[in-house]
Amino acid sequence: MSVSAKNMVIVAMPPDLAPATRLGECLNCPVVSIEVSRFPDSETKLFVPQSAAIAVLYCSLYEPDPKLFPLILAASALRDLGADQIILVAPYLCYMRQDKAFRRGEPVSQKVMAQTFTPWIDHIVTVEPHLHRIKNFGDVFPDVKTTMISAAPLLGKLLQIKNVEQDALLIGPDEEAHDWTCATALYAGLSFATMSKTRHGDRNVRLTMDSEISVADRKVFLIDDVASTGETLAAASKILKARGAGDIEALVAHALCGNDDLTRLRKAGVLHLYSTDTVPHSTNAIQIAALLAQTLETEVVDAPAY
Repeated sequence: MSVSAKNMVIVAMPPDLAPATRLGECLNCPVVSIEVSRFPDSETKLFVPQSAAIAVLYCSLYEPDPKLFPLILAASALRDLGADQIILVAPYLCYMRQDKAFRRGEPVSQKVMAQTFTPWIDHIVTVEPHLHRIKNFGDVFPDVKTTMISAAPLLGKLLQIKNVEQDALLIGPDEEAHDWTCATALYAGLSFATMSKTRHGDRNVRLTMDSEISVADRKVFLIDDVASTGETLAAASKILKARGAGDIEALVAHALCGNDDLTRLRKAGVLHLYSTDTVPHSTNAIQIAALLAQTLETEVVDAPAY
């Protein structure tokens, strides 16, 4: 026995209604928007207009702090309305970066996120979470079903559409990017390499690249999971330009950088930055709705019910 999209509703936080609607169109599934307002004392007032056996709660958690408590309120309302399964689709998932306390008194935000979501959410679906020492996404949320979606097929498809010349090179700025740089290169049919990175602060990184990697006069695409300030991509571009690289463009799953950061990237030699729409941004070039729908169809709609 399997569930059907008829048993599912997508419930969107207000800023996410447009991408949630695209997902609903891919799944042939109804989409409703949560109503969020404020009481006179500034506490959150929230109304969920509809639920179903499977409630897909769509909320991309960039600029997360104002969203997290309303998200829990929404999950509680969905459960009260009879949802048997609540799936959080968070294309960008916040607070994954810090998985270790570096000094006494510092919280481990990744652990706090797991403690926050576990009582309310049954399944978390996200795209390229920004993990460090903990590599397995399921280990972050041991008591919740998790699905981590790779953006590599989408980035590779974009490169195919751009009809990139075959001697172009795809470069990841650090060892952490190796696996999905490799995966994107395979989808695009390009060669790839990775740099090494040492971070000395949010805006202070040092990159090195093997001297045997030939970039002279070659088109280069830098690739990373997230551009927060763009410093890593800018540093990589400067190294490549010093080595005689041709045109340089960059691709990221999540673009969080501001206008000043984009200006800094251009000055460093990056002609264009392309991103998926996990986070609304002026650089969005790739929609993720179809990939999210494929994942939900495979893991929910077509999954056996026990």
